[in-house]
This record gives sequence, C-alpha cells and structure tokens, in this order.
Amino acid sequence: MTKFVSFSLEKFLFEAGSLKIMGMGTSTFVIRWVNLLTMLLAVAVIIFGVWMSTHNDGCRRSLTFPVLALGGFIFLISIIGFLGACKRSVALLWIYLVVLLIVLIAILVFTVLAFIVTNNGSGHTNPGLRYKEYKLNDYSSWFLKQLNNTDNWKRLKSCLVKSEQCRKLSKKYKTIKQLKSAELTPIEAGCCRPPSECGYPAVNGSYYDLSFHSISSNKDCKLYKNLRTVKCYNCDSCKAGVAQYMKTEWRLVAMFNVVLFLVLSMVYFVGCCARRNAASYRSKA
Repeated sequence: MTKFVSFSLEKFLFEAGSLKIMGMGTSTFVIRWVNLLTMLLAVAVIIFGVWMSTHNDGCRRSLTFPVLALGGFIFLISIIGFLGACKRSVALLWIYLVVLLIVLIAILVFTVLAFIVTNNGSGHTNPGLRYKEYKLNDYSSWFLKQLNNTDNWKRLKSCLVKSEQCRKLSKKYKTIKQLKSAELTPIEAGCCRPPSECGYPAVNGSYYDLSFHSISSNKDCKLYKNLRTVKCYNCDSCKAGVAQYMKTEWRLVAMFNVVLFLVLSMVYFVGCCARRNAASYRSKA
C-alpha cells in the first residue's frame, strides 16, 4: 500500500512538472507566432501606405501618414514581443506588455468615444422618395465642429468634386422615376441634389430646373447650382450626408475595435504567462 501511494505521488509530481513545462513552452510558442504574424501584417500595412503615397489623389494621400505610422508601430511592438519570447528576455517582455496595455487602453477609449459621437443622427424619409435626407443639426457637436471648419470642409469638398459621384447619377438613373425609387447614398442625397423642400423639378439625375420659385426658407435652396463643381457642396445637407457616411464608417471601426480588443486581451494574457515563465527560467538558470 505504501509503495502504491509513493508511486502515485511520484506520478502526480511528474505529470504536474510536465504540464508546467508544457505551459511554459506553449505561452512562449504562442507569443512567437502571434508576433510573427503581426509583423507580416505590419509589413503589408506599410506596403499599402507606400502604394497610397504613389497615387495623385489628394484624398488618399491625406491618409498615407496615419497608415504608415500604424504599420510602423505594429511592426515595432511585434518585434519586441517576438525577440522577448525567443530570448526569454524579461525586460523585453515587460516593455512589450506595457506598450500592449497602452494600446488596449487607447482602443477602449477610442471605441467608447466613437459610440458616443455616432449615437446621434439619422435620415428623414420623404413621401414619394425611397432614399433618406439628412439634417446637419441632428449630429453630434464633434461632427458639427469638424464639418463647419473651413479648412476641413474645403479639403473634403475637393475630394467630393473629384469623385464625380454627382455626375454619374444621370447615367445610373435614366428617368426621374428611377431616381426617386433609387437608394441613394447619404452623400449622393445630400450633395448632388437640392433638398426636397426646395421643390425644384428634376430634369434628370444631375440637373434641376432652378427657374422654379422656391418658397422654402432653407438656405441650401439658394446655394444649389447645376454646375459640376458647385452642386450642393456648400450646403448643410451635403455636410449632413458626409456626417452620416462618417458615422457609418466609425461604427464599423468601433465594432472592429471591440473584436480587436478581445483578441489583444487574450494575447496580453498569454504575454503575461510568457513573462512570468521567462522570469522563472532566468532565476533557475
């Protein structure tokens, strides 16, 4: 009986030691491969940023620096984590965990703010129209501040004119009936046509009869012109359309950030295990 108990105890201690060694190897292995994959991802992001910088589109060029900065930051943090796991360096793993914690906090703060900023604003339906119209005052004060800034709007308006979305409407919708039953995007509905309350009769998808005397007090009615470079790009309805577009994009980014936060939290947990195991390894060495 004594021999059996002694054998069982030795077996238990051996298995526990094996599991501990396996745990040490597993956490280090996971951190290595996760950071190797993120390094490859960072290289892809940097290549994409360089590709954007080679294009003459000013709208895309404005995003070049943030994309390159993001790629560089991901690469830096990944290589720190990779080297820390390979060398079992406690110092490198500490740096990795501190930076990763800062990233997690930043993602959390940005995601919460994104949901708060995009909480207001929605489209208004009009009889006889399938698409919605948007009002600038429905959106958050942050959107109002950004879109009413002269320099910001000048840059955005230039991008809208270059995109020629308004010019394409007459080709996409051959008749007025098709236009009214179309699901226009917020930018098409707000920037390419005058608000419905102006009452201007549509000649085609991109041209309106401005000889009609509008009784609406909406200032956008006077700002709209049929010129390709003017349209309703100076209208509040256009800014509202852009705000709705930004709201949709921000919501998608916020939802992606939630998933990213959960994934990075698991990576952070594994990184903590790797750091503790590295410290244990160093103390035994």
